[in-house]
Amino acid sequence: MLEIFYPDNEAQSAYGIDYEGLYGRGYRGVIFDIDNTLVPHGTPADDRAVDFFAGLRKLGFRTVLLSNNKEPRVRPFADRVSSNYICDAGKPGRGGYERAMELMGTSPESTLFVGDQLFTDVWGAKRAGIVSYLVKPIHPKEEIQIVLKRRLERIVLFFYHRKKRQ
Repeated sequence: MLEIFYPDNEAQSAYGIDYEGLYGRGYRGVIFDIDNTLVPHGTPADDRAVDFFAGLRKLGFRTVLLSNNKEPRVRPFADRVSSNYICDAGKPGRGGYERAMELMGTSPESTLFVGDQLFTDVWGAKRAGIVSYLVKPIHPKEEIQIVLKRRLERIVLFFYHRKKRQ
């Protein structure tokens, strides 16, 4: 039952994933969460994020930022990293993921999702048939509702890691 929340892959950071290798395997689009995936919660795009997105474009990737946040948070970030975006995405619903693939001209088979939360990011990607990467949150400071979800995530990840060891 908990398998619906299991990520396909885990990584320490969105910045440490082997995107070149994934491009070689046929992936062409990457959908990213923003807060605590690319930068600490609520902070603007930094130079690292700008350079990172430029590198992804150089490899040939198309990108979309998919966030449940409002436009005043998402648009300036997207403008700075030169990426398409969808705000008020309604994650974990499939609609935002499907719109992101339309924007990139990709399919579930050629799209990756990178995010830091199981119950919104990973679950939504799985529902849309997209390969997911769960990354460690960048910063421990989070809103209270996310802190509570993290406690539940620990339970799910305990069983996920136990299953992987078997």
